[in-house]
Amino acid sequence: MIEAACHCGAVKLTAPDAPKAVTECNCSICRRLAARWAYYKPSEVGLPRAGSTQPYVWGDRMLAFHRCRTCGVTTHWQSLDGAQERMAINSRLMDGIDWLTMPVRHFDGADTWKYLDE
Repeated sequence: MIEAACHCGAVKLTAPDAPKAVTECNCSICRRLAARWAYYKPSEVGLPRAGSTQPYVWGDRMLAFHRCRTCGVTTHWQSLDGAQERMAINSRLMDGIDWLTMPVRHFDGADTWKYLDE
């Protein structure tokens, strides 16, 4: 089990294991957030306590990006309609990740909607 926690510790998520690779997206929100996303099935993730995050929804209104209500750190995103079979945790909030060896996949969310390493 691995835990992701915001800066102040008010928001904590758990996942069954550390990511084997993470995704960095260049869409308009992800590049501004500077998040590196680790993907999990929603049923695998231990979510933070209700009310501890503030969701941000925009554009096509498919995803809600969550941030801590206290320190403002972006913690995760979830599908609004449950249609997605995955959700993402901001892996930068997970202690113990070796960023020198962690594979980072680059996703072109700004234009082609394809991974650049494919």
